[in-house]
Amino acid sequence: MKPVRNLTPEERERKRQELHRDVAQRQQSYRARALAMFPHLCARCCREFSGRRLRELTVHHKDHDHNNNPADGSNWELLCVYCHDHEHEKYLMKGHGGGKTEAYQPQTDVSPFAGLDSLLDGKK
Repeated sequence: MKPVRNLTPEERERKRQELHRDVAQRQQSYRARALAMFPHLCARCCREFSGRRLRELTVHHKDHDHNNNPADGSNWELLCVYCHDHEHEKYLMKGHGGGKTEAYQPQTDVSPFAGLDSLLDGKK
């Protein structure tokens, strides 16, 4: 192991400022901001993450645009790595390729109970 060299007070102050700057930059990243804003739960499977497993929680951009990072976090949701992969796979399966085309819009015209009344009325 290398011996630690003694730092002059100027070097020590410069090193301290660098460390503070690095911490501030990390805290300003959208991941750090999202983790500070939202509970540490996957928005899809509702698993809770803490400690070392927190690294398995990712920030998903709802509109799939990684440059769209509003300060209020309205374009983010926390997803575990598995649900995040699944979300992007759905996006690709829907026909969206690599380039940015249009914002992803979830399918809202599906009604799983459509026509249920007629099915139930026929069985009485």
